[in-house]
Amino acid sequence: MVWHIALVAQVLACSLDFIWARAIGQDFVRRRFGKMLGKVDSTLAGQPFTATLMLRLMPVGSNILLNLAAGLSSVRAIPFLAASAIGFVPQTLVFALFGQGSAPSHEHMLLLGSAMLAASALLGVILLRRARPAA
Repeated sequence: MVWHIALVAQVLACSLDFIWARAIGQDFVRRRFGKMLGKVDSTLAGQPFTATLMLRLMPVGSNILLNLAAGLSSVRAIPFLAASAIGFVPQTLVFALFGQGSAPSHEHMLLLGSAMLAASALLGVILLRRARPAA
């Protein structure tokens, strides 16, 4: 399997989105949308690794929007990119397994991919519950 090539490409694209947003748009967006950015900033910057990993493991959402939001916020690059790389692994494997499972004799790959998708979503929910303050 060459899923690792896809993973490297995802991390590289994530890094480029993050850097572009930080270098080009951060000052402008802070001036225009400071209050809205404050919510994103407090969510990501407080625990950047855990928040990013949780968001990456969820089966819904937009990778490019998260990359750009992180670049526009004050989140540190290394924790964001490290959590992104780890969080991309399950989805990359799921897509690789689904791709291999599309042949008629590879139904087990579809089942394995589905199980990994469910496990990834469950882990994301667990991280979300742990990150929420107790009521």
